[in-house]
Amino acid sequence: MQPIFVLVHSPSVGPSTWHPVAEHLTAAGYQVRVPSLLDIGAEGPPFWPRIVDAVREDLQEVPAGNPVILVAHSNAGLFLPAIRSGIGHPVTGSIFVDAALPARIGPTPVAPPELLDFLRPMAVNGMLPRWTDWWDEEDIAPMFSDPMVRQKVIEEQPTLPLSYYEQHIPVPDGWDDHACSYLVFGPPYEDLSAEAHERGWRVAHLPGAHLHQIIDPAGTARQLIEFATTT
Repeated sequence: MQPIFVLVHSPSVGPSTWHPVAEHLTAAGYQVRVPSLLDIGAEGPPFWPRIVDAVREDLQEVPAGNPVILVAHSNAGLFLPAIRSGIGHPVTGSIFVDAALPARIGPTPVAPPELLDFLRPMAVNGMLPRWTDWWDEEDIAPMFSDPMVRQKVIEEQPTLPLSYYEQHIPVPDGWDDHACSYLVFGPPYEDLSAEAHERGWRVAHLPGAHLHQIIDPAGTARQLIEFATTT
């Protein structure tokens, strides 16, 4: 039975960051799900159970025995162990795309201390601005090649509470006992791809900025398929 790709977007942005890749995977004959995590910050902490719930609910119509491949971008990578243990479908692979890595064991902080120090002055009544508003234009512009795609991604973004970035995500024991892979676009995720290599994972490099999957969805989809079909 062919596994279904489940493309999990960073809660800091939205599902449109995966839609172009989903279209290429579908055209290649694969089934694809892109769960929306846009509402996970609407209530207070803990946030991670709502992320697991959102993915599980999106898979309700998929037969329980149908295997899935979890694909996470950016800080969604931290939630893959919890998602795997909470969805009820067999997971044959986890692919991290320019993504944060969960700890091998024990809870993982969503943000390191230096990022929290950067974010805290931005918070107003506990709420942060949209992710793209954190950065200067010179940092944001290279992530987009199409003005319409840029507008869609920016308008779709949620505003998240600071407490989202202050949470710690549980990591079930033995979560990485299956095929794990890492696709890196570029800095600052090169160190994480090196760590993934040290863990014995397959690693590939597709040069680009952090949202490269919307600039080169065809290349991204090809690499996901390669990870999924080779051992």
